Amino acid sequence: MTEIAGIAGDKLKSFVERVERLEAEKADLAEDIKEVFQEAKSVGFDVKAIRQVIKERKIEASQRQEQLSMFELYWDAVHG
Repeated sequence: MTEIAGIAGDKLKSFVERVERLEAEKADLAEDIKEVFQEAKSVGFDVKAIRQVIKERKIEASQRQEQLSMFELYWDAVHG
């Protein structure tokens, strides 16, 4: 491929193709995750709760506790 306006076409094409492959893998993974949630739901688990558990597990314990404390403070302020 030629160089146009200082842009190496082969290098650019390589980046584009890599991103395209990763996007395809991402779509496949998203479908796999969807299937796992469907399976969990089919045996009686609450998918919203599972999503929340996954979200919370990504947060460090100290930060999670800080967020919970702030939530409780706000909750008490609103519901007195």
